[in-house]
Amino acid sequence: MPRFEPKNPGYRAAAIAMFEGQPAMRTLGIVIVRLAPGEVELAMLHSSEFTQQNGFVHAGIITAGLDNACGVAAFTLMPSEADILTVEFKTTLLAPARGERFVFKAEVIKPGRTLTFCEARAFAEHDGKATLIASMTGTLMAMLPRVAAAHVANTIQT
Repeated sequence: MPRFEPKNPGYRAAAIAMFEGQPAMRTLGIVIVRLAPGEVELAMLHSSEFTQQNGFVHAGIITAGLDNACGVAAFTLMPSEADILTVEFKTTLLAPARGERFVFKAEVIKPGRTLTFCEARAFAEHDGKATLIASMTGTLMAMLPRVAAAHVANTIQT
């Protein structure tokens, strides 16, 4: 994977703050394990609260972890004034999500000024073995402040 240079020298603190600002991730117990420019590894322990009728962790939970991993990886390369929003993703489920711990690894494939493309993989860990259970491709958008729009809004109000 190519190494990327972050546009925000404070990318690490910004990405952690963005991640920690998401109540959904706290609810799922997902935490950041590793963070680097254009890369992230998240992890979650198994919980029976997140299973479906067959006892596997629900695909929606796995997808949420993958989507968030893509978002954090992309966010590490965005300018300090940017916020982030997912605009598209495709998830492929490869094996039942059964394990003691789940790991979500994402990396930026191509960063852009507005759109960033990422790939992520989810692994289930059980008895010391990791099994690939899902993959995702995602497109994330940098939401940048619109100076021109703010100027127009101020002009209309005066």
